Amino acid sequence: MPRVAQPCAALLLSICMASERAEPAQPVLTITAGVDTKHFTVGELLSRADLTRLEIPPNVDYKFSLAVKQCRCSICSRPFRLKDSTGLRRASPMVLSRKFPLALIEAGKSGGSVAWIAVEDPNHPWPNLPGKNASAGPLYLMWQYPERSRVSSEQWPYMLERLTAVQSPELRWPQLKVDAALPEDPPARRGEEVFVTQCLPCHRLNGSGASDIGPDLGQPMAATDYLTEAGIRALVRDPKSVRTWPQQQMPAFPLTVLADTDLNALIAYLRQIASQRGR
Repeated sequence: MPRVAQPCAALLLSICMASERAEPAQPVLTITAGVDTKHFTVGELLSRADLTRLEIPPNVDYKFSLAVKQCRCSICSRPFRLKDSTGLRRASPMVLSRKFPLALIEAGKSGGSVAWIAVEDPNHPWPNLPGKNASAGPLYLMWQYPERSRVSSEQWPYMLERLTAVQSPELRWPQLKVDAALPEDPPARRGEEVFVTQCLPCHRLNGSGASDIGPDLGQPMAATDYLTEAGIRALVRDPKSVRTWPQQQMPAFPLTVLADTDLNALIAYLRQIASQRGR
């Protein structure tokens, strides 16, 4: 299984998703890197030579197979010199920001998960998302063989509108990184990836991060100092079983979203960062 999140990550791409399902005459995907910006209309994407029709099996958003027209996600890097770009972030006023490495997309070239940008044909609209009055279109980043690269449920951004190159969280906030002296395979290293993908969009850690949705998990006291391991597990799996309040926003992370091995790694990471802070 390819390792897709490298510590030398330099930049991330940001995916901005529509806060509401708009119905413009011609939806546009905007890709920005520095001062360079490219625009792709849905019509242009539907007319690309590399467009193909695939059937995606049931996934995190649709619980049934979906036949869609798709082009390879490599168009994200072709318009620019993105040799330092190694990730993606999605953001919207109504959708939590998420990050994942561009190497996850590039892994498809060497036997990893294959990323596609699915394009909704206005003449053949997709079904609405479960519980919503809109589909995942007009643009939806989908994955073939997501298990090959451990693609998480948070890495299927739909209603895409914009991709923007930004700096990776590990470079912006070095204190997120585990001690370089740790061996290559301890759970804490995997936990760092889990935290950046699943937790950093809402929580800071020792001041690292940009969200104020949830509390800082490292200061003034580390979460592992005032929560038992059983408490942390319960809080992640079913937050409302631990504490509730009217403005609570934290979703549950069931096994289908976060495997036990990843939860174990996350707890190991939080403990590791807490021990590093005391040095």
